[in-house]
Amino acid sequence: MNDEQPDKTNKARALRPDNEEFKAWIGSEWAEPEDLETTAMASAPFAAERRRRLSERFPGRRIVAPAGDLKVRSNDTDYRFTPDRDFAYLTGLGTDREPGAVLVMEPADAGHTSTLYLTPPAGRDDEGFYSDPRSGEFWIGRRPGLEEFAAMTGIATAPLSELPRDIRLASHPHQPVKRALAEMRLVKDEYEVQQLRDAVDATVAGFERVVGELPRAIAHKRGERVVEATFDGHAREEGNTVGYETIAASGPHATTLHWITNHGQVRDGDLLLLDAGVEVESLYTADLTRTMPVNGEFTAVQRRVYEVVLEAADAAFAAARPGVSFRDVHEAAMDVIERHLTEWGIVPEAENPESKLFRRWMVHSTSHHLGLDVHDCAAAKRELYMDGPLVPGMVFTIEPGLYFKADDLAVPAELRGIGIRIEDDVLVTEDGVENLSAALPREPDAVEAWMRTHRRV
Repeated sequence: MNDEQPDKTNKARALRPDNEEFKAWIGSEWAEPEDLETTAMASAPFAAERRRRLSERFPGRRIVAPAGDLKVRSNDTDYRFTPDRDFAYLTGLGTDREPGAVLVMEPADAGHTSTLYLTPPAGRDDEGFYSDPRSGEFWIGRRPGLEEFAAMTGIATAPLSELPRDIRLASHPHQPVKRALAEMRLVKDEYEVQQLRDAVDATVAGFERVVGELPRAIAHKRGERVVEATFDGHAREEGNTVGYETIAASGPHATTLHWITNHGQVRDGDLLLLDAGVEVESLYTADLTRTMPVNGEFTAVQRRVYEVVLEAADAAFAAARPGVSFRDVHEAAMDVIERHLTEWGIVPEAENPESKLFRRWMVHSTSHHLGLDVHDCAAAKRELYMDGPLVPGMVFTIEPGLYFKADDLAVPAELRGIGIRIEDDVLVTEDGVENLSAALPREPDAVEAWMRTHRRV
């Protein structure tokens, strides 16, 4: 990577000519761009409708949604930019657009008028064109201008320098607005559903690629990294990136819910728990988990645990329909797990039935909303999220699991070190739910057949 940082604070490191003749020369003889953005994005009409609905909730109040700024990774290098998800929701802008931008919705007689404040790209006659590593075209490529952003979003644009000072001093939007947006995002519109379908389809293809690389993972001293790199590379090829850090947990690591260190070996005879999702260019992400036998065949004990988790997932699917709550879906899965673990004789008698001692082996919830964030709508009120009714258009996960840690003396030795989760992404329909990830096998026999199909010898 180029280590030159030619900003005003590090002039001593910039070996570039700094005279008027050079500046005039480097700013001359450039062709006009051929990739001007002149048409509206597919997301634009949907974003406009979201702004209209938000406007109705806050009549007479100014609404501010900043995109956020670049974040320093180390010294003079930044992380790849990703905008605040509320900003993306209200503007339709995804991927790395647009650092420092601010959407302002000013009260008007008929609701609100929206303005998108942006930093204009430096002109060819501007020193920033070649000297600004954060926004100069020589460093990051051509950026759309204000007129282009207006055409893409359907929102009036203005230079960021014209942002009113009182807004500039505000570091974040008001909490009531964030909560309102979280509650709006509970139900996806047509555009969002399609983006999530695309993200799920890309994720399914990524899981297939991982199966193909399992022989190489077994041979590598850090096979979990082979799994992670395979999926993460696929996510960059087919989408924007991963929606969250990939969990590539083999053997006992699968009993750690958010194992993202991924430095372990992938051994023949172990299970691999892969929890991963592709984030597409619009920033919507999938979130899928499959637990698969590394050598392609479940052992008897592995299959026994797997079938309990699958039965719990099936019970959650059967319970999920409009009108029921997340809590109802969760309890349906937990009833299955409690019954089987009790039959196995590993759940001690409790003085208080509400102790739910069986939850030692599944401490997380069965579902969470999904969308622009992998754990979407987190700021929504509990009575609308956990206890609110499911309605058509909601997209969420169903993901029960069982996790018997290697040092858990409360279970038989044959169970220790086994961790299994099965996670699907579902869309609430008028009469039930649609499994968006149905293309990824769930039944153990189907998983084994799928692995034989995609595994490279």
